[in-house]
Amino acid sequence: MTIPRKNWMLVLAAVGMLTFACEAQEPATPAGTAASPAAPSAQSSNAPSARETGGFLGLGKKEVYTGPTEVVVLSPTPMLDNEGKQRLDPDGKPMFNPPVKQQRDKYGHPLFDEHGKPVFQTATELGYDEHGHKIHAEKVKPPKMTPVTIAQGTYTVDGIIGKAELNYDIANLKYIYLYAPGIGVTVISNEPFPGAKLQANAFNDKTLTVNVGEHTLQLYSEKRLFAKPEPAYVLVDRDFMLPSKFPVMGYGELRAPPYAWPGAKQAKVQAGSVVPPPLPVNLRPVLLLEPCPAGQMRQSAPKVLPGEVAPPQPCVPIAKAQPSTSSSKQ
Repeated sequence: MTIPRKNWMLVLAAVGMLTFACEAQEPATPAGTAASPAAPSAQSSNAPSARETGGFLGLGKKEVYTGPTEVVVLSPTPMLDNEGKQRLDPDGKPMFNPPVKQQRDKYGHPLFDEHGKPVFQTATELGYDEHGHKIHAEKVKPPKMTPVTIAQGTYTVDGIIGKAELNYDIANLKYIYLYAPGIGVTVISNEPFPGAKLQANAFNDKTLTVNVGEHTLQLYSEKRLFAKPEPAYVLVDRDFMLPSKFPVMGYGELRAPPYAWPGAKQAKVQAGSVVPPPLPVNLRPVLLLEPCPAGQMRQSAPKVLPGEVAPPQPCVPIAKAQPSTSSSKQ
């Protein structure tokens, strides 16, 4: 019997499918026998390492990640200055370093080291984001510096010299403080800041002149302050007091109390009676000594400078007058 050509095609297709099914059901290679060179390796070369999979070994490229999904974030730490003290922002509030986060691997998973500990971001290595994109550190542009030099300067209040021989080399000017009793502290900057009012051409050649109510404060330097006239932004804090009866000039990075500059200390104001600051030693009155008893006197003491402690001057008996030799002969 002759089989049509079309039927022969169907028979060959059925034989091929049967052969493929039989090969798929062949048993695995017995132990101890060499594997065929064409057999694929047990571990794919594309499988990520333990570091890339968050410390979980055996995770293939197509397998589902079952490890931690939340990154570890450290608490912010206080920002310290060169002397190890807490830094303050311009408003006098404590400053803190930004929180440090755990890195992610290139699959977006939290990254751990070989000991299972979190690997945190550094200034140069930020890891990857949750989508597996590399995070690059932003280039921070160095801040613009405003150096100012005050040489043999004088600080006058309404034309009266309150401070002289001022010498400051300010590497980066932020705020200048001009304090005067009865006025408070005047905070001055060449840049705008909250609460400050503009005074045009206040920085003019070698002088800084600002008006506070009916008073005029002026700072003079033998060196030019700025290359050209600059406006000043002025804020007056009338509640701030210093334990000084004389004007004080300073500078710093704060625009709010405590106005940290050398020698500046805010007077503590307590409820009820207020204890005034002690008088300077050179202005304290000198009390008169008690009179000596009859027949006694005080020895003269050397003069002392204002503020020095006078040596003791005890009362001593007055020596009796002795007759001279010439009078006895007569």
